[in-house]
Amino acid sequence: MREELEQLRAVELSRLLEVADAESLEAVRIEIFGRKGKLTSLMKQLGRVSPEERPEMGKLANVVKKELEIAFEEAKARLDRSQSASKGMVDVTMPGRIPQRGKLHPISRVTWEACDILERMGFEVVEGPDIETDYYNFESLNIPKDHPARDMQDTFYISDNLLLRTHTSPMQVRVMEKQRPPVRIVAPGKVYRRDSDVTHTPMFHQVEGLLVDKGVSFGDLKGVLIAFVREMFGPDVGVRFRPSFFPFTEPSAEVDIECVLCKGGGCRLCSQTGWLEILGSGMVDPNVYRFVDYDEEEISGFAFGMGVERIAMLKYGIDDIRLFFENDVRFLHQF
Repeated sequence: MREELEQLRAVELSRLLEVADAESLEAVRIEIFGRKGKLTSLMKQLGRVSPEERPEMGKLANVVKKELEIAFEEAKARLDRSQSASKGMVDVTMPGRIPQRGKLHPISRVTWEACDILERMGFEVVEGPDIETDYYNFESLNIPKDHPARDMQDTFYISDNLLLRTHTSPMQVRVMEKQRPPVRIVAPGKVYRRDSDVTHTPMFHQVEGLLVDKGVSFGDLKGVLIAFVREMFGPDVGVRFRPSFFPFTEPSAEVDIECVLCKGGGCRLCSQTGWLEILGSGMVDPNVYRFVDYDEEEISGFAFGMGVERIAMLKYGIDDIRLFFENDVRFLHQF
């Protein structure tokens, strides 16, 4: 019994020192400590040893078992360290891996393109806060507290006086407060409304423009917007203006373009009309000038605003607005 235990200790300690991988280590563990392992079998034979030798053999068997367990743990730790070290190594003979690159988001692409077109027309890009006061978001834009147009906005209120802006139009008043005419600005940014479906999201993007100077007419508004639309969608796209209503412009107009899918023939996208609405516009209401101390008899101006998601969906043929916000790189790689 003693010789068998001593031989087991010598052989298996040597094997544990030389084991080279986790698979081999597991095989040695089973061979030593498994249900039918060498050490397990010897421990079962202790009952056959004479009563006089049993205490001594039992003690030796426990010592051998402890030594083998320690040697096994040390071998396992050695292999773990080796594996961790190898993970940090670079095999210079392996072929290189091309890192995955993102693409410019279509919302950013359209926003920058719209601002670039308008900057070339003489407009200056300005930005403002996402959290606005009731005064700048509504009252100074000719939307008093009892005005029915407030119901159209579906506003996120933070307090009685603070809210998430529902449009970027507050920048019109903020700029006119600090600057005398001429004023030519374009205000891009995020806006927020309580709406969510295939064509609407609670947060979306707008680009709004304002031009105020002496002698500005509706004809100037039409000229700027027709030039903008044809720069954005191509020189041959049809454009039309329809009467509409906005609290801060009078007269007001919606701007439509010829359907990008059927080219005016009528289809499901344009509800068989041949036209698609892309933005709202109009001459600045004289009431707005009174908030910024402009003389409505001397100056005039126009304003317009567009939803960036709407423009991007038409420009790139995207049929679900939620795709813009799902962070799927495969979607971005299409543009």
